[in-house]
Amino acid sequence: MSTTPQPPPETRGRDADRSQATILKAALDEFSTHGLAGARIDRIAERANLNKRLIYYYFKNKDDLFLAVLEQAYTDIRTAERELHLLDMPPVQAIRRLTEFSWQYHVDHPEFMSLLNSENLQRGRHLTDSSRVRETNWPLIDTLGDILERGRREGVFRGGVDAVQLYISIAGLAYFYLSNKHTLSAIFGRDLMTRKAHSERLSHICDVILGYVLRD
Repeated sequence: MSTTPQPPPETRGRDADRSQATILKAALDEFSTHGLAGARIDRIAERANLNKRLIYYYFKNKDDLFLAVLEQAYTDIRTAERELHLLDMPPVQAIRRLTEFSWQYHVDHPEFMSLLNSENLQRGRHLTDSSRVRETNWPLIDTLGDILERGRREGVFRGGVDAVQLYISIAGLAYFYLSNKHTLSAIFGRDLMTRKAHSERLSHICDVILGYVLRD
């Protein structure tokens, strides 16, 4: 006899895609607020206004649900990046636009950083076996590689720039600043979250990244 959880009778007619999207949104709020260890399925069900059995029907356990939330979070940022149409821009403009986008996305989506913090505490064990995450992320690296090569051929970028290393630097320059904003503000005696501070930080990041890739 199958042991697969069955959805409650009152939810069997519910649109599956809509239900899963509702669950993922509620789970994102829960995981980003409480982390993986502190998250509770009961609260996710309450946030989603759905029966807890439906969550277990679509997602076997909390770890599977957490992975699904991570995968969706990466899908969201990569989808937004594709909408930039970077390959249609001149190389320098494309790198600047990606850098600006990465900064603003991290500013606007602190929940994304919270999820990454939780997964790093888990040593990346959820993402390690996720083919979906790899399939979602590599097209960006391919795009960045194409931009770098085009810039090299046009004589504006130096050669030998690794696309993965460059993207880690772009994301990291935003991530570290924002994830450590309270401690950095305290130790330097400066409010790093004002509009002026944000503008200065973005200008600095663009200067650092473009200064690295531009040909002397």
